[in-house]
Amino acid sequence: MHDFLRDISISIGTAWLLGVVAQWLRQSVLLAYLVGGFLIGPHCLQWIKSDESIAVISELGLIFLLFMIGLEIDLKKIASAGRSITVTAAFQILGGTLLGILVGKLAGLPLGVGQGWDALYFGVAGALSSTVIVVKVLYDKRELDTTAGRVTLGVLVLQDLAVILFLAVQPSLDSLKISAIVMSVLKVAGLVLSALLLSRFALPPLFRHIARLPELVLVGALAWCFLLGELAQQLGLSREMGALIAGVAISTFPYALDVAAKVTSLRDFFVTLFFVGLGLKTNVPTLNTSYLALGIVAFVVISRVVTIFPPLYWLRSGLRHSLLPAINLCQLSEFSLVLFDLGIKSGHLKTGTGDALSLAFVLLAVLSTFTMARSDGLVRWTEPWLKRIGLRDLDDGQTQIQTQADLESASHHGGSRILLLGFFRTASSLLSEMERSAPDLLKELAVVDFNPLVHAELKRRNIKVLYGDLGQRDTLLHAGIGKASVLVCTVPDSLLKGTTNVRLVRSLREMNPTAKIIAPAETLSDVPLLRAAGADYVSMPRLQEAADLCEAVRAADSHLLEEKQSRLETLLQERREVLP
Repeated sequence: MHDFLRDISISIGTAWLLGVVAQWLRQSVLLAYLVGGFLIGPHCLQWIKSDESIAVISELGLIFLLFMIGLEIDLKKIASAGRSITVTAAFQILGGTLLGILVGKLAGLPLGVGQGWDALYFGVAGALSSTVIVVKVLYDKRELDTTAGRVTLGVLVLQDLAVILFLAVQPSLDSLKISAIVMSVLKVAGLVLSALLLSRFALPPLFRHIARLPELVLVGALAWCFLLGELAQQLGLSREMGALIAGVAISTFPYALDVAAKVTSLRDFFVTLFFVGLGLKTNVPTLNTSYLALGIVAFVVISRVVTIFPPLYWLRSGLRHSLLPAINLCQLSEFSLVLFDLGIKSGHLKTGTGDALSLAFVLLAVLSTFTMARSDGLVRWTEPWLKRIGLRDLDDGQTQIQTQADLESASHHGGSRILLLGFFRTASSLLSEMERSAPDLLKELAVVDFNPLVHAELKRRNIKVLYGDLGQRDTLLHAGIGKASVLVCTVPDSLLKGTTNVRLVRSLREMNPTAKIIAPAETLSDVPLLRAAGADYVSMPRLQEAADLCEAVRAADSHLLEEKQSRLETLLQERREVLP
């Protein structure tokens, strides 16, 4: 017992120290935990040698990790996933799994009853991407709410659903009979249904009763997790499967956010234990393991492009928005490591592919973090090559002819005097305001943006629109910058790709010396820079927001806040925003 506590202390202390180093190097802390576990494990420094300690640390971490993954699965998002997300996710998950199985078989991995299921586990694990890494990088880049960001997150959510389906049949792999598979699915379905019913009718009043005692909320969530885990074990499934279902069930009831907030600290503790545990079980990489890991890295990168780009391109998302999700998802999931750990515990894996997968996870995490941070430049470099092999973007062919004809026709008739450069939420609200109070301006307005969803909706509303990247000078020339009299930049620097508002204004002024240019500023220091670059008016949205907040504070102080909110809701009902 004392050795186990000592092993826990060493694990957490090492993870913390290497986590600090990882933060300095701007790398994922999960990599630090893996490396820390390997360093203190029986294959390196040998500070922790007890097989029992290693097994308990890994299982505790795994159970709680799956509980937290389940807690973050949003069933409503899965049910409401759009067509592009659903089609892309189905193509990526099924295609990636089948490709993985095929590559695994060609590499000599076993597949079959009595032989081992390495190829199947490799296929499923290789089709999954890391939610932790993707969300962290997209959040830092402020791209979670972009079109590519939403597609990326949608695919990740549906990958979680696919894992649940795989875990339903995983216990029956060694007895592949229809009756055994059906029985496993029925057991999982019964457990899920029971958990959902309890979380819908029994847990809310119970948690409402103890909501004022945070420690009881935390203990209740843990009790629920381990209770379902033990129930799953009794049904012949696994504690890990029960923990996942426990998390999914709680995610559907009203206190989900409160529970998630209460268990965050414990989540970090157990996630640390899980990845340290994986590191403890990792052997020193041999030459063959390193080669296999590099092969897995190459497979993941190629399979993501092959299974994500085609469906998005076929759905007319354009080259840019077909490439970005493929780049975003080029890593292995934490769940990939979880699946291999479950496979080892179940006796399904016969070869040493787990070590290679752990090494590939580390390599892909570093590579993916680097490429996602530079995805915009990577896409710009790739697009010309794709066009050279015959792939057409949304601004090519008939689409380009129609759009250019629209713009030229408008120019000849005095239209398109006003160009909106970029289209996000501010531009959406501006367009709605014009529809309400200045409809005559819409006839003289054209939009330049590369969001395919915006492009389609504006065309539907008979708003002239040109598909293009503001960072490219050719796009601006093609848009007819030289003929416009008012140029409006609406996208802040934090969301612009490949340029800044200062550089954009400077280019616009060079191409059109007489146009009136309106540009946004996020900081006070940006205002003189934009003015010097050639902007005639610099808007600062935060000033208008501050004025509105000041009115709200006065209204609250005068007990009139409800009246102000009612006026706002009435105003919102009248608006037809492209981006709600």
